[in-house]
Amino acid sequence: MASNLARRTTSAVLPAAAGTKRKKAQRDRGPITEYLAFRLAGDVYAAPVSIIREILKLHPLTPVPRAPASIMGIISVRGQLVTVIDLRRRLRLSEGPVTSKARILLVDPMGVELLGLYVDEVLQVYRLADSEIEHTATALGGEVASYIAGIARPAQAQASPQEGKGVALKSVGVVRQNASVIILLDLKVVLSS
Repeated sequence: MASNLARRTTSAVLPAAAGTKRKKAQRDRGPITEYLAFRLAGDVYAAPVSIIREILKLHPLTPVPRAPASIMGIISVRGQLVTVIDLRRRLRLSEGPVTSKARILLVDPMGVELLGLYVDEVLQVYRLADSEIEHTATALGGEVASYIAGIARPAQAQASPQEGKGVALKSVGVVRQNASVIILLDLKVVLSS
């Protein structure tokens, strides 16, 4: 009987010790930034959660005559008209068929206008430390598109326990999928070009 009690006590202590080690490891990684990962043309990209307001399922789009090719159309979100931009076209990536996994990210990168960004699939929120991000010149060398902020190589592909500070992920069918390399986008540059 005493040995069973000892086993229970020991097993109860181990998870707490493991949690302390995880917290210490996170502190050692440095400042953490949350990124929402999504798929475009088969590759994994991400943008800071701080500029993403909402994730929407694909709505019926109203085409805009004579608009640039990257503009898919407009949608109404709670009475507000939102321009939807196809990130694949904007970044000159190959286009695949529209699937049920496609989503529209509502973003306000410049603090001026709410925009919708079409992505093939939303994956998950990554909490990345500065040590897990390589700046573009170091990671890719040479001349790199200015819209790439860096390349992330997550040490322990961990999803945020907060699920992105208000970005409702479960309600829009987000898939958890670990990526070994994530291309970090600077949406201010992508949308200003």
